[in-house]
Amino acid sequence: MIPALVVFAYLGVILYIGIFAFRRYQQVDAEGYFLAGRSLGPAVFLLSLFGTNMTAFTILGSAGHAFSNGIVTFGLMASSSALVIPVGLFLVGTRMWALGKRHGFITPVQMFRDRWECTHIGTAIFALQAALLVPYIIIAVMGGGTTLSAVSGGAVPYWLGGGVVAVVVMSYVFFGGMRGTAWVNTFQTVLFLCFGAAALILVGSSIGGFPRAMESLLGAEGTAALLTRERISPRFFLSYTFIPLSTIVFPHIIIFCLTARRMQQFKSTVTFYPLCILAIWLPCVFLGVAANAMHDVPAIAAKLDARALLAAGDAALTAAQVAELRQAAAGDDVIILMLEHYAPLWLAGMLGAGIMAAVMASDSQILALSTMFTEDVFAFYGGKRRFGERAQVQTGRLFVVLIAAVAYAIALQAPPGIFNLAVQYAFSGYSALLPLLVAALFWRRSTKWGALAVTVWTAASVAAVALFQAAVPAPPPGTVVPYWTVGAVDVITRTPGGTAVWGFMPVVPMTLVSALLMVVVSWLTRRPSDAALARYFSPAGDVRSRS
Repeated sequence: MIPALVVFAYLGVILYIGIFAFRRYQQVDAEGYFLAGRSLGPAVFLLSLFGTNMTAFTILGSAGHAFSNGIVTFGLMASSSALVIPVGLFLVGTRMWALGKRHGFITPVQMFRDRWECTHIGTAIFALQAALLVPYIIIAVMGGGTTLSAVSGGAVPYWLGGGVVAVVVMSYVFFGGMRGTAWVNTFQTVLFLCFGAAALILVGSSIGGFPRAMESLLGAEGTAALLTRERISPRFFLSYTFIPLSTIVFPHIIIFCLTARRMQQFKSTVTFYPLCILAIWLPCVFLGVAANAMHDVPAIAAKLDARALLAAGDAALTAAQVAELRQAAAGDDVIILMLEHYAPLWLAGMLGAGIMAAVMASDSQILALSTMFTEDVFAFYGGKRRFGERAQVQTGRLFVVLIAAVAYAIALQAPPGIFNLAVQYAFSGYSALLPLLVAALFWRRSTKWGALAVTVWTAASVAAVALFQAAVPAPPPGTVVPYWTVGAVDVITRTPGGTAVWGFMPVVPMTLVSALLMVVVSWLTRRPSDAALARYFSPAGDVRSRS
C-alpha cells in the first residue's frame, strides 16, 4: 500500500491547489469561472494547454498500444501530432482567441450561432460535441482505476480507484473553475514530463539497457515485428494522420485558447508543443515495446501468455473465455507493472503519481462540458436572464457533478481499451467536425445548413461504427474478417482494434464526406446576411490585425 498512499497524498495536493484557486479568486461571474477572466500567463497557458491534451490516452494508452503493436505507435500518433496540432493552434486557435476577445465568446457554439445566424442548429452541435467528449472523460476514470489498482497490487479495487479520481477531479473543478483547472494542469504537466525521463532511466538501467531489450525482441521470431510497422497496414498508418485534426476541434482546447492574456502567447506554445510531445510520447512508447521482453515480471508474462493463446485461435475457446483473455492481455497497465517490479516502493509511488497526473487531465473536458451547457443551453434559452449570473455558475457546478457521475457509471462497465476507445469515438468524431470549424472561420459562403449536414453525418457515422462493433465481435490479433465485399474488394472489415473501410480507419471517410457535405450543401443554400459576414470577413471585422 506504500505506493498507493503516495498517490493518495498527491491527490490531496492537487485538490488543495484547485481549491486554493477558488479561495484566492472567488469570481462568481461566468467569464471569471469558465475562462479565468481571459488572463492566463504564457507559462501557465502553455503547460495547461499541453497538459489538458495529454490524458490517460498518452501514458497508459500509448504504452498499451505499443505493447501490442510495437514501435509503430510513435509514428502513428506522436509524429503527426507534433506537426498537425501546432499548425491547428496557429491557424485556428489564434483566430478563435481574437473573435472571442472581440465578441465575448466563451464557447465555440456561441461563435457558430453568431456566424451562421442559427439557433437550434447550434443546440444540435452542442449535443453532438457533448456526446463525443464523454468517452474522453470515461478514459480518465478508467485510467485512475487502473493506476490505483496496479500500484496497490490490487488492494485498491478498480471501482474504488476510478471513484476516487472522479470525486477529486469533480471537487477542484467544482470549486476552482478554469483557474483551478489551469493551475492543476500546470503542476501535473511538469510532474508527468519528469515522470517520462525518470521512468525511462530507471527501467532502462534495471533491464541492462534498452539496446539489450531491443536485441532480445529482434532475435525472437514472435516479437521481431514489433520493431517494424509490419502489424499496421499502410492505409491504417495513413489514417492516423487524420486523428490529430481532432485536437483543435475539441471544445476544451478551443476554450483554453480563449483564456490567453495575449495572442503572442501562441508563439511560444506552437514552438514548444512538439518538444513536449517528444518528451512524453517517446518514453511511453519505448517502455511499452520493451515490456515484451520482460518475462521476469510475472504480471507481464501472464499478459504475453494470454496474447499467445488468442493468437493461436483455438476454436474450443468460448466467447466468454476469449473476452477474458482479451482483458488479461490488455497492456494499459504495463508501465505501472514494470515500475512496481523494478522501482523501490516509495519511488514507484512517486512515479505512480506522475502517471496519475496525466490520467487526471479530464478536468478540462468536464469543465468544457459544464461551460457549454450553461452558456449554450441554460443561458441561451433564458436561464441567465431569469435567474442571474450567479445561478448560471451554480448550474455549471451541478453539471460538473452530473458528468463525473455518468462517466464513472459507464467506466464500470469495462468498455474497450483506452487507446481504441479514444481513437474510434472521441478523436474520429471530432476530426469529422473539423470542416465545420474551418468553414465557419475561413469560408464566407458556408451556411448553417452545411453545418447541420456535417453534424448529422458525424453523429450517424459514429453511431454506425459503435453499433457495428457491438454486433460483430472483434477477431483474434493478426486477423481481419471481411463483412461487406463488392467483387474482390473488401469494403468493410472487422479488425482486432476496430473497423476498416476500404482498408482505412473510419475517420478518413468520415472527415472527407464531412468536407464534401459542407461544400455541396452550402452552395445549394442561402448564405448568411451581409451583416454577419461583415463581422468576420470585412476589413473592419479583421480582429487579428488589431489584437
